[in-house]
Amino acid sequence: MTDPELPHPNPQKSPTAFGARSRGQQILAVALLALVTLVVARAWAESRIEQPPAPLPTLPVEPIARSDARIEVVFVLDTTGSMSGLIEGAKAKIWSIANGLAANGQKSSVRMGLIGYRDRGDEYVTRRYDLTADIDSIYARLRSFRAGGGGDGPESVNQALDEAISQMSWSSRDDVYRVVFLVGDAPPHTDYGDVSVDASVRRARQQGISVNTVQCGAWDETRRVWQQIAKLGGGQYAAIAQDGGMVAIATPMDDELSTLNEQLARTVIGYGDAAAKSEMDSKVSAAREAPAAIAADRLSYMRKAGGRVVSGLLDLVEATAEGLRLEDVAEEELPAEMQAMAPEARSAYVEKNRSERARIQERIGKLSAKRDDYVTVEQKKLEAEGRADGFDSEVFATIKHQAAEKGITYE
Repeated sequence: MTDPELPHPNPQKSPTAFGARSRGQQILAVALLALVTLVVARAWAESRIEQPPAPLPTLPVEPIARSDARIEVVFVLDTTGSMSGLIEGAKAKIWSIANGLAANGQKSSVRMGLIGYRDRGDEYVTRRYDLTADIDSIYARLRSFRAGGGGDGPESVNQALDEAISQMSWSSRDDVYRVVFLVGDAPPHTDYGDVSVDASVRRARQQGISVNTVQCGAWDETRRVWQQIAKLGGGQYAAIAQDGGMVAIATPMDDELSTLNEQLARTVIGYGDAAAKSEMDSKVSAAREAPAAIAADRLSYMRKAGGRVVSGLLDLVEATAEGLRLEDVAEEELPAEMQAMAPEARSAYVEKNRSERARIQERIGKLSAKRDDYVTVEQKKLEAEGRADGFDSEVFATIKHQAAEKGITYE
């Protein structure tokens, strides 16, 4: 005889009730586990997002003494085919930018460096020209750039930015304003194994170098990366037209300044070995060939930079004024027109050029001051009209803001 089925002594733990409760607990546990996993994953992901480094210590903002103020700026330019407008505009504006940099209350000395970059498989990946006070040489290098190559989207931005930070002769003094402008229209290749832009920018910040970005065109991916670089680099991001959006400002003083530029060039007396003479001839020729507005900007900058005729070299007029004895210059190091002269005639020739130069430079100084004032007024008009958003305007606006943190002030 079979025993009748008896109720379970503890109904709460009956097999049926137990199974139902277990399934509910399992569902709840799975849900909780999923929630915890989601929270942990999100926290891990957020920890992987590049965050800006902690702000650098704030330096005193009292104006720096005139003898100490320095500005070092490196332009990192995409020189692929799509950048032709920007490159040609930069050639026309490099002296205007230099002139603006020097127009501060501290009469800062200026050093510029230049990196042009393309991509692997192009004519070159980078062309690098170190920081120098010889702006004539930077102008010559920039004039040699021609847009070409590219075409596959991303470019070798990583390598170019790495070289800008690690391969330039940056000074280490605390009172120097150091800045990089990365200018391009395409994002970096991420498949080359180069030093990443994030790593380069972090190293820049450790060295007190601000990194700014200027985007040409409107590629969304470039905008995302350029904004991130500027954020990490303690810099500013700007977007401009594909061609650079630079506006030429002609002034009533340009024609006379162009004439004076030609007259000033005729007072130059190059000397030294063949290489030095050739370099001087090349710089003087470039100055004479410059269009009127570019020549005027150059003259204004050279006046602010100490009144030299060319940057990076002294001619005999300047060298003898600084202590060189004409009789100590070997005959073969003199220019051809002086080699046949008697010693007295050589001295008279140098003095004649010195006197003529002083007269010309006095007139240049007066005209350049008027021209600077005229350009300032015209720039303010462009700003009021919403047209002052070209490459040169963005560069100067950024520098004016950032340099103040180093005690270098602009009106």
